[in-house]
Amino acid sequence: MWAPVQRLVVGVAISLGLIGCSSPSTSSTSVVSPLPSAVASAQVTGACPVTLANGSTPPGVPPSVSGVNHGNGAVWVDVYPGGKVVAQPDQVDRDASVDMKFPWWRGSVGQLVVTGRRLDGPSPPLRAYIPSGYGSSGFQATGLIFPTEGSWEVIGRVGKHTLTFVTLVEKSPPA
Repeated sequence: MWAPVQRLVVGVAISLGLIGCSSPSTSSTSVVSPLPSAVASAQVTGACPVTLANGSTPPGVPPSVSGVNHGNGAVWVDVYPGGKVVAQPDQVDRDASVDMKFPWWRGSVGQLVVTGRRLDGPSPPLRAYIPSGYGSSGFQATGLIFPTEGSWEVIGRVGKHTLTFVTLVEKSPPA
């Protein structure tokens, strides 16, 4: 029973990896994470192949928080549990977009650039608020604004290094 599910997860992860590698926007960057860790960290939630934390912990971060860390040795991000963002009412903007905080770490010197796109339907692109004042490497706070609910691919870039993850974005049902 699990074999078909595992084949589906592996197939989706490989397809997403190939799509990301063939995209013109990533052709000049190198993807640092090896395919096996990307495959191991994918889980299908509905039709969304969410990325689970792989436990790769950035330098200086206690290993006790590795359950939320996802990284590749050059770029790290904290992903939400189960790869799913559930926005509370105070995290939903007036235009119905979802505004969530994502902490990142840069293992090399450079400015973090975050882009994203919805995988399961039409939507404007993800918007990222990346405040200044965090230096040229190490920790970087961000606010990611998802215009709609759905399955989202998010790409963080620092110089030639990229980290991609997929998250499912939902709004909490009204109380």
